Amino acid sequence: MPNNNNTRGAREQAAPEYIEKVVYLNRVSKTVKGGRVMKFSALVVVGDGKGTVGYGLGKAAEVSEAILKGIADAKKNMVKITLSGTTIPHEVIGEYGAGRVLLKPASKGTGIIAGGAVRSVMEAVGVSNIRTKCLRSNNPQNVVKATMQGLMSLRGPEEVAAIRGKNVEEIVG
Repeated sequence: MPNNNNTRGAREQAAPEYIEKVVYLNRVSKTVKGGRVMKFSALVVVGDGKGTVGYGLGKAAEVSEAILKGIADAKKNMVKITLSGTTIPHEVIGEYGAGRVLLKPASKGTGIIAGGAVRSVMEAVGVSNIRTKCLRSNNPQNVVKATMQGLMSLRGPEEVAAIRGKNVEEIVG
């Protein structure tokens, strides 16, 4: 009978190392008969730096628990993003609620030109050259969701060529 401790350790080491970023921490209080009750929510972005990213919202009575719940939620909701080297294949506007985020590809050496919430998502997904702008809401939750919606709507030249029934060369030019 094999030793389960060794096999579990090997599986944990084989799992990809994730980039975990806390985008926003919020403290809310509820006044009850005995005083104020504090609760925390944490918006967390998790990615592998190679095109896979997810976000999650964790709520708990303590900050550390909220962050751990957010990380677990983010790992459950991870999606694969179409990238073009260190940037995105084309310009896109992501929308969620009142949040709108413009994502523009940038040449090598530009860096990540983005605000806090969008920057966290871009670092986690592995994009290192991009220009972004939050257009309407600057609420971190809506901005992260809008950024994710924009990233998920990206399509590479192979996918566009398959839809149109053409060669990649005809699409790229």
